Amino acid sequence: MKIEEIILFTKSIQKQKQFYQKVLGFELILESKEKISFKAGESIMSFQYDKKAVNASHFAFNIPSNQEKEALLWLQKRVQIIPDGDNLISDFKDWNAKAIYFYDADKNIVEFIARKNLNMGSYKSFSAKSILSISEMAIATTDIETIYNVINNIKSIPIFSGNLTRFCALGNDEGLFILVNNTVKKWHPIQEEAFTSNFIIKGDYNFSFENGEIKELL
Repeated sequence: MKIEEIILFTKSIQKQKQFYQKVLGFELILESKEKISFKAGESIMSFQYDKKAVNASHFAFNIPSNQEKEALLWLQKRVQIIPDGDNLISDFKDWNAKAIYFYDADKNIVEFIARKNLNMGSYKSFSAKSILSISEMAIATTDIETIYNVINNIKSIPIFSGNLTRFCALGNDEGLFILVNNTVKKWHPIQEEAFTSNFIIKGDYNFSFENGEIKELL
């Protein structure tokens, strides 16, 4: 599943610009008073101004399959890593992947994930330019089954992992929707409450998620 662009909402355009451009070194490709966009490999990561309170989100970037250790060292010079217990790198054996977590300026939980099954290695020094694409967009909901049915009706999508009760990942190693029942599960690895947050996605699936409901973009 290809994710071409994710648009999140923020009250702090300038703080997010400072974080992604100056702290992480992402390439700024669009800037206005209402929206900023950054190159994220083959994807675009955007933030759109919203004067209302905005709940934090969770999303992930694919990084080279062999560079989780290099990414960790690079990130440690720039951000505070969110540990997974005693470990700074989460090991998802069932997914054949390893991941690192940190917060951005809006306290979104950002993940760098090295998926071994993609077999997309690199031997260049790690930087923001090493990011391959947006890998995951999480959806916190009280009704996973309904969200799954709506997405599947837009376009058929396989269940990658989990079930329709507590946690369900839809898609493939290239791109996933992470559906979380926020009445029984919290965000990994920090175990914070998973609030429902609005976003717009473009790519193989084109829709907005607003106030818990999906609306297809035509």
